[in-house]
Amino acid sequence: MALIGYARVSTQEQDLESQVDALEEYGCQKIFSGKQSGNSLDNVKKLEDLLDYIREGDVVCVTKLDRLGRSLKGIMTAIDNIHSKGAALTTLDGVINSADDSPFGKAILHVIAVFAELNKSLIIKNTAEGRERAIAQGRHMGRPKTISDSDREKIRKLVQTKQKSQNQLSKDYGVSRTTIKRIVEGG
Repeated sequence: MALIGYARVSTQEQDLESQVDALEEYGCQKIFSGKQSGNSLDNVKKLEDLLDYIREGDVVCVTKLDRLGRSLKGIMTAIDNIHSKGAALTTLDGVINSADDSPFGKAILHVIAVFAELNKSLIIKNTAEGRERAIAQGRHMGRPKTISDSDREKIRKLVQTKQKSQNQLSKDYGVSRTTIKRIVEGG
């Protein structure tokens, strides 16, 4: 039996190291980790690598259940795949230990996965509401503008008067042609 860790964060702001440290402290001999978007194929690959690595009797360790996937379906599929290899799953927060294969243990696992999905949905809803409020208050959302409003006006005039091409302006300002096109079109 080996303890195998899996750590994942979905944004650059989240801290992967704290998960890795916790898994190492728990005694995981090998840790698969990734710092990508939850929708990223890289995360799928990391999870596949983990599933290829584990053997019967191993225990897959995660800090929390939601680290296994971004949706209830994803989490349950990952758990089923772990179990199909004869391995178990445990969470460091003590909520899950799927070595308990009793009907009650399985039911608890499903209920917890449902609450993980509910929590994720609530976070998405609250984030969307906060974004809408910020936009309504006139705050800029997303990446900061790389080109000032005055430069945007200059770009529009240069293209309209055919003094410079969009291609040349993209080189001059160090941005993509798509960005220049968007500016010219009023964005």
